[in-house]
Amino acid sequence: MSVVTNTTTIGAIEAPSRRNTELALLGFAVAIPVFAYLNVGLAIDGKVPAGMLGYGLGLTLLAGVAHLVVRKWAPYSDPLLLPLAILLNGMGLVLIWRLDQSPRLIATSMRLYDSFSPDAPKQMMYSAIGVAMFVGMLLLLKDHRVLQRYTYISMVAALVLLLLPLVPGLGSAVYGAKIWINVGGFSIQPGEFAKIVLAIFFSGYLMVKRDALALASRRFMGLYLPRGRDLGPILTIWAVSLLILIFENDLGTSLLFFGMFVIMLYVATERTSWIVMGLLMSVAGAVGVASFAGHVKDRVDAWADPFSCAEKVPACDQMTEVLMSFGSGGILGTGLGQGNSDLIGFAANSDFIFATVGEELGLTGVMVFILFYGLIIERGVRTALAARDPFGKLLAMGLSGAFALQIFVVAGGVMGLIPLTGMTMPFLAYGGSSVIANWALIGILIRISDTARRPAPAPAPNPDAEMTQVVRP
Repeated sequence: MSVVTNTTTIGAIEAPSRRNTELALLGFAVAIPVFAYLNVGLAIDGKVPAGMLGYGLGLTLLAGVAHLVVRKWAPYSDPLLLPLAILLNGMGLVLIWRLDQSPRLIATSMRLYDSFSPDAPKQMMYSAIGVAMFVGMLLLLKDHRVLQRYTYISMVAALVLLLLPLVPGLGSAVYGAKIWINVGGFSIQPGEFAKIVLAIFFSGYLMVKRDALALASRRFMGLYLPRGRDLGPILTIWAVSLLILIFENDLGTSLLFFGMFVIMLYVATERTSWIVMGLLMSVAGAVGVASFAGHVKDRVDAWADPFSCAEKVPACDQMTEVLMSFGSGGILGTGLGQGNSDLIGFAANSDFIFATVGEELGLTGVMVFILFYGLIIERGVRTALAARDPFGKLLAMGLSGAFALQIFVVAGGVMGLIPLTGMTMPFLAYGGSSVIANWALIGILIRISDTARRPAPAPAPNPDAEMTQVVRP
């Protein structure tokens, strides 16, 4: 009599790639901006806009190329990140094109804006470069953990990027902030790329030093205070952020970098004391600099009471126009192409483009856009939680935190919650540096997501365990 027992090795469960879900969502992400483009054309001219076909084909091409690359080289990545980025980028193109139309209408009757040049075609070109950056990121960055090797190189690169606007003859001041450089006839904002490079440095540094930073010497009022010698990193970043604010008059970038570091420090150490100390230091630094920096002080005055200084300070005048734009929008808005937020001189080129959303789409439109941004942040945080390595967790959390802080700083400034910063709204406002850098950010998140969701390889089969034969007489 013989009894045969079969033992087989079960491999990893195949996780769904969700690429078909992504493709379906991309269809909506393209259709919604194209419909909005049509709506603007009908509202302004009463007819279908001539460039609608070209715009629709261009956005479809960008979405299709990005999807094919993700399907091939990142098949297990999050299915929501790409459609959300395409949707926001497409709506940004529509809003910029809508603001491009107003100077033409005014020029016909008042002979103004003789040197006007439309921004929407240039933004479409920058969007194509951004998608190319996204594609290159996925093709060249096979494993995000490779970036850990360049921890201190990233620190040097970030410092160089931040100091470039201060180089005489290279940097230029725009609206009071020295955050731009001129290269070959193009204006570049190095700080947009510095936030990604700094996130790489912070991730590599905190992964090594997190145990030392998590140690507490004593407890005070329920908080575990860090040891004095461990305060060096946060004090250094605080000083650097203050120097950026002082020499470049850039409140937004200063808050972004310092806030990103504090978030990543809290995630690495799980100590609430770092958050409290970071908030106190940021408030102290901002108050100290605002007391003697005229550019920052004007923005604080515009935030506190814009109507009292509207005739004297340009920032106050702009803030009153923004508040009136939001007020006239109401709940549902005036309709795309039917508002007056274009009277804000450079709405398409700054955070003021969000006022166009508030006036023409109303509170409902504002909440929808914030929801879209919130979904990108949520998927980034989920990617951080799913990452299998500490470097990937910190990097995904740092990039998501930087994106969230930028949204809060821009939207909060425009809506009067905090002083204006002058930063661009990601994917919405005109600006090549912003759209290219944010596409690179999405590419890194998708790479980390793909690595986190990819099923682990099945262990090698053991021939001796495949079949066991027991023979009994």
